[in-house]
Amino acid sequence: MSKDNTAAGIELLQAFNDAWNRHDIDALMACMADDCVFHGVAGPDLLGRSFVGREAVREGFQLAWQTFPDAQWVDGDHFVVGDRGVSESTFRGTRADGARIEARMVDVFTFRGGKIAVKNAYRKDRPPVAAVA
Repeated sequence: MSKDNTAAGIELLQAFNDAWNRHDIDALMACMADDCVFHGVAGPDLLGRSFVGREAVREGFQLAWQTFPDAQWVDGDHFVVGDRGVSESTFRGTRADGARIEARMVDVFTFRGGKIAVKNAYRKDRPPVAAVA
């Protein structure tokens, strides 16, 4: 994204966030560059678990919904500067064991050709919270 495309970048990030909340994998992947990379919030490596290439990224995105079937990213706030962008949100989800996670998180993006080339996710390491009644 160039400085002239800041509004387009923010629209892309909002559409991306909305697709996450709809659990719409095709809409998510439509936002991603062909040679995309996703660095998850957890994993064995310095950047967590990395998914490289469209099929691997698709798998990584779907793992979020498999782990947290009710996953939502709320209170989103996005900004773009040049070819980089940031989304802040609150992640909410319940694991199969009933543990409920609610924590602030940040995604750092690199754009290329009007799409997301890299999504690097960070989330606060907060213990599970009480279930919502």
